[in-house]
Amino acid sequence: MRRWAMLFGLTVFSGTMLAGCADDGPGRRYVVFFSKGSAGIDTAADRVIRAAATAAAGYPASPVTVAGYAAANGSRDAEEALVGSRIAIVSATLRIDGVDPARIVTQPRPPSNETPTVGARRVEITIGAAP
Repeated sequence: MRRWAMLFGLTVFSGTMLAGCADDGPGRRYVVFFSKGSAGIDTAADRVIRAAATAAAGYPASPVTVAGYAAANGSRDAEEALVGSRIAIVSATLRIDGVDPARIVTQPRPPSNETPTVGARRVEITIGAAP
């Protein structure tokens, strides 16, 4: 009898842990990566944006924050323009995928080299309160 209770408890615990990993709810970040110096969306990026739009549809009252990043490799003005272009393309794709433009909050971040090279070339989409 004890074995069954332990097995049942372990099964419930495991199921709860896996459910937490699959959460698409508020606070989840969807990260879109870009090639160096580019604001182009590739197939993988499009899938991430589509997944974020699908998750956002489940939380129609929550804001959708689009935060853009770029590395500080050259001209600050050029890097800031690149951040703006990346945010614009991701926001436009979210709108095409059904997210109400009134819900989209953009947050351009200043160019920085605090994160590794690839990590600096990204846009983060967050469903729910802005980070």
